[in-house]
Amino acid sequence: MTIKNLKKQRAFLKWAGGKYNLIEKITQLLPKRPDTLVEPFVGAGSVFLNTNYKHYILNDINPDLIGLYRHLQLQPELLINECAKLYQGKYNNADAYYSIRNEFNQEKDTFRRAVIFTYLNRHGYNGLCRYNLSGHYNVPFGRYVKPYFPESEMYFFANKAQNATFTQIDFQTCMQHAPKGAVIYCDPPYVSLSETANFTQYARSGFAYHDQQRLAHTAAELAHKGLNTVLISNHDTPVSRSLYHSAKIRSTKVSRVISQKVENRRAVKEVLALYKVGSIHHHSKAI
Repeated sequence: MTIKNLKKQRAFLKWAGGKYNLIEKITQLLPKRPDTLVEPFVGAGSVFLNTNYKHYILNDINPDLIGLYRHLQLQPELLINECAKLYQGKYNNADAYYSIRNEFNQEKDTFRRAVIFTYLNRHGYNGLCRYNLSGHYNVPFGRYVKPYFPESEMYFFANKAQNATFTQIDFQTCMQHAPKGAVIYCDPPYVSLSETANFTQYARSGFAYHDQQRLAHTAAELAHKGLNTVLISNHDTPVSRSLYHSAKIRSTKVSRVISQKVENRRAVKEVLALYKVGSIHHHSKAI
């Protein structure tokens, strides 16, 4: 269940807050015995890709992300071949990008949306995934010289996904329905470091402080009842430390790649909050 030979596998999607640089520290804290890992906020899936549990339950509230993963799981060759067609040079310009983005925002077919979502992820600005209040994808063109087509990474994901179940439900529902004994790793939209550094609206619904409270309460409750050990990542702030007061907290620094302002890219402090079965003193009120 740990990384073999310390060779890490990269996700095929670029993703804000991706856990590639924290994999070693995360896997050190994840229990080794359970057969199942549950991820209520799977994102790009770096933890999934770099662990070796027998089964995975991978959830995200973003329907485009889960739709892509399901199609990649069931039709890997067809999907990857269709994605490759959009990585030709003629589609790497602003006019083509905005035309394809507009197609995506009008498209209803989930397979075609999955194909375009992969294109937008690698051709859009800084790998962001963002929607406006109307639910339309609104990330601007990224102006990269030659976007990388992650073919091998997609095949790796597809192969590993044969042992996964994908869901698109509320994170709390996902956690409460986790098999008894399964380990749960949560990588929620982070609490803000400042009022301007808000990259938490990956899905259309956003993620409010009340949701942060729900997450902390649910994690503590599951561990307190002896059902599941839960590990949560977040920024290291007074707010997050207050939220996770009943957990064992480890602080670490990580260099963040995705930022709205390039000059603000720097190492930031994060917490890993561990709610271990049998070691939680449950104080939090029901949310």
